[in-house]
Amino acid sequence: MKINSMLAQQLDALLTDEHNNVANMANASALLMQELPDVSWTGFYTYVDDKNELILGPFQGKVACVHIKNGSGVCGTAFDKNETIRVENVNDFPGHIACDSNSKSEIVIPIEKDGIQFGVLDIDAPIFDRFSKEDQEMLEEFVKVFQSHITIDN
Repeated sequence: MKINSMLAQQLDALLTDEHNNVANMANASALLMQELPDVSWTGFYTYVDDKNELILGPFQGKVACVHIKNGSGVCGTAFDKNETIRVENVNDFPGHIACDSNSKSEIVIPIEKDGIQFGVLDIDAPIFDRFSKEDQEMLEEFVKVFQSHITIDN
């Protein structure tokens, strides 16, 4: 896999030879918080199949919602549709789950490996319209690199 963005290259180097998903999510969220300007929360939700919900994983930022039903809020909708959702103003997103009242914009990228859905990467910002199309492309590449380092238990 050819890696274009510096952030994805940093992630690849950071996760090489580490196969623990929790450790990898922790380092990936810390890297994002360290390198992305104007964000207030970076983290992961993982899918729990028997409950049909996302559960909070490693993150950087203020305390967060722990359980998100599949199809609910930005995270649950991105997971359910298996597509990136970029929200310019979270107040305009139907069913937005407000874990942090200071969150103004958000991007959520679904994560899967070998056709199995793993969860989502969620990033919040305290300003409106924080995430551009270029940010989306860079973060989708970041997730592709992350996916290459995770282990899926069947």
